[in-house]
Amino acid sequence: MNKAFVKETDAPDADEDDVAAPALPAGSKNYMTPAGYAQLDAEFNQLWKVERPRLVETISWAASNGDRSENGDYIYGKKRLREVDRRIRFLSKRLEYAEVVDPATREDTDQVFFGATVTIADESGKASTYAIVGIDEADAGRGRIAWISPMARALMKAREGDTVSVQTPDGRREVDIVEVRYQTID
Repeated sequence: MNKAFVKETDAPDADEDDVAAPALPAGSKNYMTPAGYAQLDAEFNQLWKVERPRLVETISWAASNGDRSENGDYIYGKKRLREVDRRIRFLSKRLEYAEVVDPATREDTDQVFFGATVTIADESGKASTYAIVGIDEADAGRGRIAWISPMARALMKAREGDTVSVQTPDGRREVDIVEVRYQTID
């Protein structure tokens, strides 16, 4: 069959959003800290203003070289352009529905809400500190947990001195809330 009648991509999900990104709960806002919003906005601008125009220029040049069926620059460029366009669509949706909440401007309270930095202690006395952030900013290795995670949901609306029960992969465990503070999260 002539390649003119065959779809260029072999990826079945060419038009789907980023499947690796966590989904927002239905009807909820996309809460983010100012730093998280700035990071997504910077990525969007880099892709839209720098990388995409460069790719279009490369694809245009490669297409002018003739036979596209064996032109690696053209084939790879088109594939990369689809990936960039998919990411741009995803980021624009996330930014459009973003609700930026600055924890530094929140009044002092000992109750846990979005943006709180919470220090907890488990039964053995081991202390851990977590910042409750948006789903696009979560990074457990840096102590940032998404507000929709089981740990954050268990901590929400609790106060300093409270003991909460958290379902973990190792089973249910009790943790004490040692400190709640609101500060700028980088």
